[in-house]
Amino acid sequence: MRKLLQMLPIFALVLVLGTNVKAQNMDNILYIDLEQGRVAIEMFPDKAPQHVERIKTLAEQGFYDGIVFHRVIDGFMAQTGDPTGTGTGGSDMADLPAEFNDINFGRGAVGMARTSDPDSANSQFFICFDDCSFLNGQYTVWGQVIEGMEYVDKITRGEPPRYPDAMIKVSVGSEAEGVQTPKAAAAE
Repeated sequence: MRKLLQMLPIFALVLVLGTNVKAQNMDNILYIDLEQGRVAIEMFPDKAPQHVERIKTLAEQGFYDGIVFHRVIDGFMAQTGDPTGTGTGGSDMADLPAEFNDINFGRGAVGMARTSDPDSANSQFFICFDDCSFLNGQYTVWGQVIEGMEYVDKITRGEPPRYPDAMIKVSVGSEAEGVQTPKAAAAE
């Protein structure tokens, strides 16, 4: 019993430190609410700081809410982030320089779309359905789906899809409490 009491302060410290780490990480979780369900993306500010900051800024402004997936290629990726829905639009913010990194474009990797100019990323991004490692070193990876990939897999295919799916709400983890998709709310 005495040893257990001696260990109690150590357990308490581990619990407090673990809670703080989780709270810090919430600032780097992006939630995308789709009709099918919620997708959680871990963002990598240490690998692509300008891209992560851009995504956070646009999400916090509500820029992504209601934007459709305008280019969805089976076995490849689902692309979104264009307010015009055509694949040619972006935000009013300046384009970003490339931040190529060592993260592999595997299943669930999230990268920034761009033109043929590596320094032209703005607001559009894509989520890989399968291995897309052929994109390594050519596009900036800024995140990884950590929950809800089954909902990404259900996004309607097409270039553009005849009836495209939209991002209902996009929010940064620390701001996302209480956000729900229509199906999730109906299930309660």
